[in-house]
Amino acid sequence: MNAVPSIEVVQVEFRVLPMRTRFPFKYGIASMTELPHLFVSVSCLCNGRETAGLASEGLPPKWFTKDPSTTFDQDLPAMLEVIRHAAELAGGAGECASFFDFWKALYFPQAAWAAETGHPPLLANLGVSLLERAVLDALCRGLGTPVAEVLRDGSLGIRLGEIRPELEGCEVADLLPASPLDRIQVRHTVGLGDPLTAEDIAEPLDDGLPLALDECIRSYGLGYFKVKVCGNPDIDRARLAKLAAIFGRETGGDYRITLDGNEQFADIAFFAAEWQAWHDDPAIRPMLDRLIFVEQPLHRDRALEPAVGEALKAWKNAPPLVIDESEATLESLPAALDLGYRGTSHKNCKGIVKGIANACLLEHRRRRDGTDLLLSGEDLANVGPVALLQDLAMMASFGIGHVERNGHHYFKGLSMYPAALQEQVLADHGDLYRRHPAGFPTLAIEGGEIPIRSVTESPFGCRTLPDLTAFPPLDGWTGS
Repeated sequence: MNAVPSIEVVQVEFRVLPMRTRFPFKYGIASMTELPHLFVSVSCLCNGRETAGLASEGLPPKWFTKDPSTTFDQDLPAMLEVIRHAAELAGGAGECASFFDFWKALYFPQAAWAAETGHPPLLANLGVSLLERAVLDALCRGLGTPVAEVLRDGSLGIRLGEIRPELEGCEVADLLPASPLDRIQVRHTVGLGDPLTAEDIAEPLDDGLPLALDECIRSYGLGYFKVKVCGNPDIDRARLAKLAAIFGRETGGDYRITLDGNEQFADIAFFAAEWQAWHDDPAIRPMLDRLIFVEQPLHRDRALEPAVGEALKAWKNAPPLVIDESEATLESLPAALDLGYRGTSHKNCKGIVKGIANACLLEHRRRRDGTDLLLSGEDLANVGPVALLQDLAMMASFGIGHVERNGHHYFKGLSMYPAALQEQVLADHGDLYRRHPAGFPTLAIEGGEIPIRSVTESPFGCRTLPDLTAFPPLDGWTGS
C-alpha cells in the first residue's frame, strides 16, 4: 500500500459552454434540445505540491429533479446552487489527510445543508460529485498515476467500513478488478423520440452521422441496446414490437438489451402486468429473451417503499430490476437489495466514493452469498473531452463491460469545441476518437465497442487538461 497523500483545495473556478443536441433526446418527462455544459477547475495542494484538476457535466432537464410542474429555467438555479455550495465546502475544508477525508468533509455537510434547504439528495450530490471528480483528477495528476492504479494502491485512503459497516476490514483493491478494461461495448440508447428507420425521420440531418436506429446499428456494428419505455401500454407495445423486428433483422439475432422505465410506472403490479403482456406477445418476446435487466420502473419517491419489496417477493419469474435515480444516498443500495432489487447503476454524476462503495458492496455480497448482483453503467448524455472520459475511466476500473453511451448520438461529436481543443483530443486519444470526414472528432465505434487504453493510461481519463479560456466564466454567463 502506498503512503496516503494529503489534499487541500486552494481555488475553484467554473466555466460554461452551451450545447445543442443534433435532435431531441426524449426520456421520461423531458425532451432535451439544449443544455449548459459546466466545467469545474480546481487548484490543489497534494502533499503540499501544487496540482490542478478538472471535471465537467452537462446539466440536463428533469433528471436530478423529476418535477413536471417546473420549467428548466426554474430548475437550473437550484442545480447551480448545490454545485456552488459544494465548492464552498471544498474550499473551506482545509488540508485533509486523504482524499477520503476530503470527501467526508464534503459529502456529509452537503447532505445536511440540502436537508435543511429542501434540496433532494440526488441533486445535492451532483455538487459533491463534480468536486470529487475535479479533486481526484488533480490528485492523479499530482501523483502521476492513472485512477485505476490509485484505486488499487490505497492512495485515496478509503476506509470502506465507515461507509458500509459490513465491509469493515475489506480493502478496495481486494474487491475491484486487478486491472481496468481496455475496451468497452457501447450500449446504444433508443430514446422515446428517436427515429427507428429512415421513414421515421421528420427532419433529415446533413451532418454525416447516422440518425435512425437501423442506420446506427449498421454504421457502428452495435449489439447492445438500452430501450426506453414510457409506461403507456399501447405506445410501448407497438414500439417494442417494431424494435424487436429491427434488432433481429439488423443483428441477425445476436444482441442484448436493457429496458429503462424512467420512473414511468405507477407500481410493481402495473409494471408486472405490462411485462407479462410483452412476454405474451410473440413479436416482442424474442427481444425479452435477450434482456439483461430492467432499470428504474418506479418513481424515486416510491421505488424504495416496503410495499415494493412485498410485491417483488410475490412476483414469480420477475426480471432483474436495478435502481438508478433512486440511488441518491449511501443508504439507497443496501435498502434496494433488501427489497429484492438486483443492483444499481453507476454514473459519475451520482458520486465517485459512493460508486466505489457500491461496487465493493456488490462484489462482497456476490462472493459471500453467491448471488448474481448487478452494477450497470449508464449515461447522462456524456460528451468529451472531460466528462465522458472520466466516466469511462471509472467504468473500466469497475470492470463494467457494456455501458450505455449516447452523447455521441445526440451531439455532433466534439464539433462544438474550438479547433485547437479538437486537435488536442485527437492527438491525446486517437484510439477513442477518430476524425470525421467533416473534420471534427467523433467516437471511434467499431464492432459495437470503443477502445479506451488512452483513457485508462491517463491520470483520470484525460491525458491533457484542455484550455478553457474560450468559454465564459459561470458568473458572467448570460444563459444564451
